[in-house]
Amino acid sequence: MRVLGAAATAGALAWAVLAQGNAGAAPTTATEAVADAAPGYAVEDYNYPNADKILAEQNIVLKRGDGHIVLADCAGGDNLLQFLARDHEDVCFEVTADEGYLTLELPAVHGVKTDDSVNTHLEMTAEDDQVEYDIPADTWKGVGESVDGREHVLVEIRVTN
Repeated sequence: MRVLGAAATAGALAWAVLAQGNAGAAPTTATEAVADAAPGYAVEDYNYPNADKILAEQNIVLKRGDGHIVLADCAGGDNLLQFLARDHEDVCFEVTADEGYLTLELPAVHGVKTDDSVNTHLEMTAEDDQVEYDIPADTWKGVGESVDGREHVLVEIRVTN
């Protein structure tokens, strides 16, 4: 019983200190106090960062991804997917994990060199058709236009180990 009495007294004392600490201040609700004190929420939308700038500078539409396939300089080392496109210099993406995806629009793609360690799945469109390619790790392969003569737009890259 003494423990219960001590707890009740401590609770009343804490309430009194808090109430006196706010004397003269504008009344706030508990929700406002918690909302003001809590950090904001980060919501990942998976949109590609700086996509507008990349579109303006390089004419590549980068849409969404999980961050494991990122635009890179083709002279920049290992773990690169390299795409040959008629209307661009080579376009490269660095693979930063064993699995990843990126949606984009890269027109006139006709070849790809895959990374040394991941298998690559490509989705492309040609006119009203969707075409898919599964390409093993460390492979040069003709895709899209070089296969059937029609212009293909690369719309998705997926990599798996």
